[in-house]
Amino acid sequence: MPSVSLMRAQSYELEALRHSLEALLEPLGGMAAIVKPGDRVLLKPNLLTGAKPQKECVTRPEIVYCVAQMVQAAGGQPFLGDGPAFGTAAGVARANGYLPLIEDLQLPIIEFHGSRYETVSTEFNHLLLSKEAMDADVVINLPKVKSHCQLTLTMGVKNLFGCVPGKMKAWWHMEAGKSQSRFGTMLVETARAIAPNLTILDGIIGHEGNGPSGGEPRPLELLAASTDVFALDRAIVDILQVDPSLIPTIVASQRLGLCPDLDAIAFPLAHPSQLRITDWRLPDRMMPIDFGMPRVMKSTFKHLYIRFIKEPMTAYSSR
Repeated sequence: MPSVSLMRAQSYELEALRHSLEALLEPLGGMAAIVKPGDRVLLKPNLLTGAKPQKECVTRPEIVYCVAQMVQAAGGQPFLGDGPAFGTAAGVARANGYLPLIEDLQLPIIEFHGSRYETVSTEFNHLLLSKEAMDADVVINLPKVKSHCQLTLTMGVKNLFGCVPGKMKAWWHMEAGKSQSRFGTMLVETARAIAPNLTILDGIIGHEGNGPSGGEPRPLELLAASTDVFALDRAIVDILQVDPSLIPTIVASQRLGLCPDLDAIAFPLAHPSQLRITDWRLPDRMMPIDFGMPRVMKSTFKHLYIRFIKEPMTAYSSR
């Protein structure tokens, strides 16, 4: 029976947050049950965009900082990695206030480049994932809970789409996006291939409405953790009281036998029924998932512009 650890947490203040995270992981055996001395540990936050740092649409840097401290205390060697759809992990991290905390821990930022892949054997036999992510000894998935105008909600499974290098994401929207079922299955297969050792969800402040970036911050006072990313997502859906049939990743993971029923999940701390909210705001309207070729080209040019022109100029002007 998978376990999902759920608890109330109200503050991103570092000392309080560290205590909360330690209490959250205690029923799972603590960080020492996940990380062994010498392990190279990928910390995979949601680094969606550098354009809206006040909208709470990326994982808070304080979460990454405290988790990195805990990894180091267990003897691991943490590094930060992501493959934003636009720009670079370093650029998005800088825009969202990550650098002071990253520099304090000397935490490397690894870009998930498109030049190296590891092909994974799934029903998508050409699934291409970042080799930098696949080569990590341990993967700690650090999603933000958000409404999503294409997928209803984005949680742990969707966050692992960031392990697909940036410009390949637009291609997947074109290749699999004409079918919600196929796109959801691709996301689930990506999560299954990466097989995160631990997922810790940042729900102290979520992002509701027209997400993943066009909505508004919503205090939830929630932290969640599990070694089973599919069980964690199922628990969060119940807390937010969203119909699971509206979420392609939940539907696909249930069809593939990966997502347990709620009564087949152990909750060693709080139960979802104790944390439920009834007024979480979903998008006003849903948007199609699929990208046509013109949009793929536009997306690629936007990524290249941000990565090679805008981000370098911003970094230079901030010196």
